[in-house]
Amino acid sequence: MVNLSRRHFLQATGAALATAGLHQVFSHQQTVLAQPTRRKLALIVGINDYAEAPLKGCVNDAILQQRLLVHRFGFHPDDVVMLLDADATRQSILDAFEEHLIKQAKPGDVAMFHYSGHGSLVRDPHPIFVDRRHRGMNGTFVPVDSTLPSRYPDEGGSVNDIMGHTLFLLMSALKTENFTAVLDSCHAGGATRDLRVRSRDVNEKITIADAEKAYQEDWLARLDWTHDQFVERYRAGVANGVVLAGAQRLQLAIDEQFPGFSAGAFTYRLTQHLWQTETTPYDAIAHINRSMPRFYRQRSLWEAEQGSGYEAEPMYFIDEPNPTAAAIAVTVEGDRAALLIVGIHPSEITPGQVFQSSDRAAWVEVRDRQGLVAIGQVRGTLQSGTPLQLRR
Repeated sequence: MVNLSRRHFLQATGAALATAGLHQVFSHQQTVLAQPTRRKLALIVGINDYAEAPLKGCVNDAILQQRLLVHRFGFHPDDVVMLLDADATRQSILDAFEEHLIKQAKPGDVAMFHYSGHGSLVRDPHPIFVDRRHRGMNGTFVPVDSTLPSRYPDEGGSVNDIMGHTLFLLMSALKTENFTAVLDSCHAGGATRDLRVRSRDVNEKITIADAEKAYQEDWLARLDWTHDQFVERYRAGVANGVVLAGAQRLQLAIDEQFPGFSAGAFTYRLTQHLWQTETTPYDAIAHINRSMPRFYRQRSLWEAEQGSGYEAEPMYFIDEPNPTAAAIAVTVEGDRAALLIVGIHPSEITPGQVFQSSDRAAWVEVRDRQGLVAIGQVRGTLQSGTPLQLRR
């Protein structure tokens, strides 16, 4: 038996969950469960540590999504690339999308991109999408190395963001149609007094960096598209597969504070729902919108490639996911285990409750909980990565 106090075990596990390296540690059992019949590739970006307006829940989003993909949808751990905080620079995100998804995904494979972080708006001298409220302003994703000009807001300047137009071009270059993008960020400026939102302050003085426009021109050449063809395709809708967005164009995406932890209001509800049911993008978005607090004024949406019907396909284009789960064993030390609570709300977990494996070879009696992590005493043989259900 390992002599480790509950408090120290909680602290150690919480620290481990906050690192990018934890997802590389898997048992043989997990590897067997994740053997694919076709390759499944994912790129997950989560950014909390912004120099301006840091967030709290984006790294948790990334961890929750990664665990979902590996343990529920059978992605091999080595095929899920994580870019968290300092690693999520503009260049590293673009390089990873090209190297991991575009160059490796073949027709029939599954590909997935998740982004949790700030969104913003920039002025585009050649806008493709124009609306009455923000004429000439286009949505962007804010990498960790993108900062506002030093004399903002008195003076303008450019930012090192990734435009939605760029994501459209990258999606267009994929060789597989089985692609899902999950985007949990704002695409408009604004804030509230009581809620942390995933939106960087913007005004019309801010433009996109020249490097971003040059990158788009390079992709137009690689795709052999004229600018007019790009405009036509962009206005027609999603480039490839299906996109799930946490908030509509002019809404705010909430970085939600739960008891003991933070996560995206959208991502948390999405991953929790997918742990407990087999569904489609259409039905998943409907469920999230029903469960979202009304005062958030945040409505999620799906968009699918025009005429494809992908909104009615199984989530992530995977027909038979692994069994449902309420928790995943993260760390096992002697007769003590740390569980990541994934399929139910952590507030439902109280000392004395029992989680058990599907084969009933192991069960864990909860002793303590801190945020998304529960600590319990193990009976039987339990391996890291084992999915567990709450015994009612």
